[in-house]
Amino acid sequence: MKLSSFEYAGKQTWGVANGDELLDVGAVLEDRYPALRTALTDLDAVTAAVPDASAVSAADVTFLPPIPDAGRIICVGLNYKSHIAETGRDAPQYPILFSRYPDSLVGSGEDLVAPKVSETFDFEGELAFVVGKPGRHISAADALQHVAGYACFNDGSIRAYQRHTSQFMPGKTFWRSGAFGPWLVTRDEVPDVGALHLQTRLNGEVMQDTMVNDLLFGVEDLVVYLSSILPLQPGDVIATGTTGGVGAFRDPKLWMKAGDVIEVEISGLGTLRNGIVDE
Repeated sequence: MKLSSFEYAGKQTWGVANGDELLDVGAVLEDRYPALRTALTDLDAVTAAVPDASAVSAADVTFLPPIPDAGRIICVGLNYKSHIAETGRDAPQYPILFSRYPDSLVGSGEDLVAPKVSETFDFEGELAFVVGKPGRHISAADALQHVAGYACFNDGSIRAYQRHTSQFMPGKTFWRSGAFGPWLVTRDEVPDVGALHLQTRLNGEVMQDTMVNDLLFGVEDLVVYLSSILPLQPGDVIATGTTGGVGAFRDPKLWMKAGDVIEVEISGLGTLRNGIVDE
């Protein structure tokens, strides 16, 4: 299934994407599961509710991040071998982690906001996964059983602020600077995460192009490591890091600006598309 959160007729809801339509499962299950995050542990109920859900045109909705009310958004830095190489840094021994906040993300079709304090607005096309089953100290063998599904992610970064200190977070959670969506593709539809192909395009020109198997720490590794730190909860969003080709390491450097369009496409997961506006 392709699970999506969206606004329709002035109301926030969620459902299943089906071609050019969205099935409003949230309206059917709102008493039990008022948000998609709350339904992740009961996807059988979601499937059972689909025949009773009304269909709305995707053209008439505003896409939200699939999990707009995530309790945690954890991002991984320096996690593609090609990106590590372009930075000239050594490969990290452990995952480099930082947090984003929900209001730093928009859904597909919404505009990213280039902040007025810096022009160094960079793109980072990424694969994200969402936790669907709680767990603590999860083994590698069981790790994927805790994943609800996968989605496209753009970890939009204000590079000047990212480099104010040794901590990445200041440049990574600017208001409406990143994007997530358009939907969450359930794990059963993604038999081999490493076989996914990720491409980022700025105004139609390819900036990043990779297979996900270039990750240093894969999905299982991240589930194991994160669950050793804290109990993972349904709806936790994990952005797995970006590949080589970001604007900061081009010559000349390339920043997103008002009027641009940035797209992150992952095979089988769809295309996350956003315009850029000035704050």
